[in-house]
Amino acid sequence: MTERLYFRQLLSGRDLATDDMMARQMVNFIYLIGDRETGEAVVIDPAYDVATILETLEADGMRLTGVLATHYHADHIGGSMMGFNVAGISELLEHTSVPIHLQRDELDYVTKTTGVSKNELTLHDSGDIVQVGSLDIELIHTPGHTPGSQCFLVANRLVSGDTLFLDGCGRTDLPGSDPHAMYESLTQKLSKVPDKALLYPGHFYSPQPYSSLGETRRENYVFKPKTEEQWMMMFGH
Repeated sequence: MTERLYFRQLLSGRDLATDDMMARQMVNFIYLIGDRETGEAVVIDPAYDVATILETLEADGMRLTGVLATHYHADHIGGSMMGFNVAGISELLEHTSVPIHLQRDELDYVTKTTGVSKNELTLHDSGDIVQVGSLDIELIHTPGHTPGSQCFLVANRLVSGDTLFLDGCGRTDLPGSDPHAMYESLTQKLSKVPDKALLYPGHFYSPQPYSSLGETRRENYVFKPKTEEQWMMMFGH
C-alpha cells in the first residue's frame, strides 16, 4: 500500500503563492494525499494559490476528489484575515466541484469565514473515514484551538493542522478556543496514535518540517505537564 500512497507537503510562500506576503508570513503547509494507482487525491487546507495546487496535481497525474479542512481559520481554508482576503475553498469551488470535508462543530465558523454555502460542505464526526482510492483517511476530532479542529490519520502519518506542532500547539486564547479541550485532545484523543507515526503540522514553525510523534511527545513542552491542573497553570491564561 505504501507504494500507492501519494503524499506531498507544500509550503506556502515557497512551493506556491511565492508572491503572496500573507502566505510567506504564515508559512502554512498544504498537503496533497492520494492513491497513485487510481489517481484520486484530496488536498488539506488549500488556502493559497488554488491554481498552482490544481496544476501540481495534474502534473503528478492526479485528480482532485475532495478537500479536508483541519479548521476554519482563513490561513487554512480562506476568508478574511488581518485586512487581507485569502481565496481558499471559495475559489477552489469555482474551478471544480468536490466535497469539502469538515468536522460538524466547525460548520457555522466555516460558512461565516469563507462565504461557502452549507450545501457545499460535508459534515463529519470523529472516527469517520474518508476514502481516497484504496486509502482510508481517519478523521480525529481534536477541539481546543477551535471547536471543530480535526486531525487526519493516513498510512501512519498524522496531519495535525493547528492542534499540534513539533514545538508547541495551537493557540487557546482565540474565539472558540478552549485550553481544557486542548489538553484532552493532546492527552486522550491523540493517545491512540502510535509513537512511530509521523507528525505533519499545519505550519513550518520548527527547524524540521515533520517528525515522529514519539519524538514530539518526548521533546515538545506541551507534553511536560502531567495533570490537567499543571496544564492549566501553563496554558489556561
